[in-house]
Amino acid sequence: MKVSEQWLREWVSPQLSTQGLADQITMAGLEVDAVEPVAAAFSEVVVAKVVDKAPHPDADKLNVCQVDDGSGETVQVVCGAPNVAAGQHIPFARVGAVLPGDFKIKKAKLRGVESRGMICSASELGLEEGTSEGILVLPEDAPVGTALRDYLGLDDHTIEVDLTPNRGDCLSVQGLAREVGVLNRLGLNEPQISEVAASHDETFPVRVEDAERCPRYIGRLIKGVDISRPTPMWMVERLRRSGVRAIDPAVDVTNYVMLELGQPLHAFDRANLEGAVIVRLARQGEELVLLDGQTVSLDPSTLIIADEKGPLALAGVMGGEHSGVSEATRDIFLEGAFFTPLAVAGQARSYGLHTDASHRFERGVDPELTRRAIERATELLIAICGGEAGPLNEQASDAHLPAQREVTLRTERLAKALSKRLDDAEVGEILERLGMAVESIEAGFRVKVPSWRFDVTIEEDLIEEVARIHGYNRLPVRRPAVRLALKADHESRSPLSRLRRQMTARGYQEAITYSFVAPELQRVLLPEAVSPVLANPISADLSVMRASLFPGLVRALEHNLNRQQTRVRLFESGLVFRGELDELEQVPMLGAIVCGSRLPEGWAGGRDKVDFFDLKGDLESLFEVTGSADAWRFEPGEHPSLHPGQCARILHRGEEAGWIGTLHPAVKAKLGLKTDAVLFEVRLDALSQGSIPAFAPLSRYPEVRRDLAFVVDEDQPVQALLDRVRAEAGEWLTELGLFDVYQGKGVAEGRKSVALGLTWQHPSRTLNDEEINQLVDAIVATARQGLDAELRA
Repeated sequence: MKVSEQWLREWVSPQLSTQGLADQITMAGLEVDAVEPVAAAFSEVVVAKVVDKAPHPDADKLNVCQVDDGSGETVQVVCGAPNVAAGQHIPFARVGAVLPGDFKIKKAKLRGVESRGMICSASELGLEEGTSEGILVLPEDAPVGTALRDYLGLDDHTIEVDLTPNRGDCLSVQGLAREVGVLNRLGLNEPQISEVAASHDETFPVRVEDAERCPRYIGRLIKGVDISRPTPMWMVERLRRSGVRAIDPAVDVTNYVMLELGQPLHAFDRANLEGAVIVRLARQGEELVLLDGQTVSLDPSTLIIADEKGPLALAGVMGGEHSGVSEATRDIFLEGAFFTPLAVAGQARSYGLHTDASHRFERGVDPELTRRAIERATELLIAICGGEAGPLNEQASDAHLPAQREVTLRTERLAKALSKRLDDAEVGEILERLGMAVESIEAGFRVKVPSWRFDVTIEEDLIEEVARIHGYNRLPVRRPAVRLALKADHESRSPLSRLRRQMTARGYQEAITYSFVAPELQRVLLPEAVSPVLANPISADLSVMRASLFPGLVRALEHNLNRQQTRVRLFESGLVFRGELDELEQVPMLGAIVCGSRLPEGWAGGRDKVDFFDLKGDLESLFEVTGSADAWRFEPGEHPSLHPGQCARILHRGEEAGWIGTLHPAVKAKLGLKTDAVLFEVRLDALSQGSIPAFAPLSRYPEVRRDLAFVVDEDQPVQALLDRVRAEAGEWLTELGLFDVYQGKGVAEGRKSVALGLTWQHPSRTLNDEEINQLVDAIVATARQGLDAELRA
């Protein structure tokens, strides 16, 4: 929220500099984001009057003006603004003036006519962003010859405060002034707001059909207004300094009261209302054209303001175009209401809106403020636009209005929380300065919370209030005394940090993607997956929780490929979410995706593309890190997003732990990918399980090696052969490895040659040929019997 320092100091003015005031507000928990001057630096610009205007003799778009700048003589100025006219009071830069951007005003001749000075627009003075359509026209009572900075009070600062959602009471000059007054023990110079006497007795009917969401609604009919009258310059300036653009007196007054008191208001054109104003829920199929021109289809859960013909406004958010005020308006129906925060929360966002009104109602507006705000707005409207006010038409439901809250504050609890004991008198004074009614009881205080403090509901809230007003910097710094046990370090488990380092060492970069994904993408990759759907997603393409790491990794791959990164190696760790909410399983996983060349570009590197076995090797390196590589197996399987024949189920101690494979061609086509990609994901809990390293004595006796080449069916997994060989090779087998696979001349069609290297070593003696030959014969026999394998000649 932005507020003018001058406006704030009219309410309460402590003996502090601008920066000191900003620092004090920040230390009270209301962070000041910026303090900026309200206007750029300029000099020698005064209020002047256009005495005469005549066309330029040699230029159609220029005028020659005679200007009275208060110096005693008329000054001739050439001006090209289309809206300049005789009799206007305008800002005038004399010769020698310096405008924003270090622009100096000098005598000049424009098409042969002398010009001594410049009539300025708002943008040329730094009072408006962009380029102004014409000169700035000042009110007729602006005193000629007065410095413009003094007349408009431009030696001012805008203080921008970043409020936390619980402090909606400070979204106004009144709320912020209350805080400054409390911090400095100063009272408020509030504007005198009195009841406006009714000049006629006509009211417009109001019917509240949903008192639970709208416990209070007040309307007033103001007749005979003239909206064509200009908004006073002082109000325009205060709105500008608060970041609000002036539009017309009706809108400006409602915005002004909202900024001043914190109560959003709205003005309807009485001529466009039919029957009665009704506060109700929208009906199925209803539509509304908003003030910004947007047409919205109303959800039946949306609270609206309507008349007998249909919707007029989104309650607490934005008015409709049809019933808005215009220059032709003569009678205004002015409304103010208290909408419960839950009735408005999320409504604006559901229609892609965020307004000043919804921002306040969502956080809570003082339910006792509505009548006062209506009276203030009525007074200002009549002063600017004329007109006659009717009586207030108030509809209130005491049963649904927020009840006054009582909270108990215990003295001992306060002392323990602050690590400091404060005098009861000081605590009571602080709470009373905050507008609370305080009653002393045996244990401490019974506190009645004022209507504007929606955030104070429990004892901890009162402790926070006492702490921040007393001053956080005055509280002692003490560290809690606790006995902390050292966390057990399981040597058999590999921490995620070690797995991350291994992936980084293999040339991968870590990706961090959202835990929620687009439902369309998840359906393409995992058509049968079930995961929770978000009730309030941040966007439509991030509306379901991920059931796998694959969607996020594929999206990250697309992002990189679209930016000419042809070699991508990414990994990610995180939770996946499987099942409905009542039976949700949250599984930590580690996944990776690769595409492009096998090696980085270089003179010694080939151009081979990365394939299934490259990624499988990287995954197996993680198994080696855990020290339990033998616990893992790969077996053929079918996965909806992976290529048949280039896909494997990952098993850990016989149980499924993940998948690895090449992206399915059909999936790749649906996603628009033009390159092959290989990916895996594996359960992190299984991957973290390892074994404790243990010493094994080295044998002093020689190794014995035999190489065996088996001919098996080409679709026979090598793992099955390795398992049978290892089972028959005996306890002294120290190494078993695959070193060749061959198909071609000398091997029957449909068969393949698989060459294995076997190494034995005895710890206490030398193995002889007879023992080794017996083991080899047993291996060959079991391979022939179980796998139809033959030794290759």
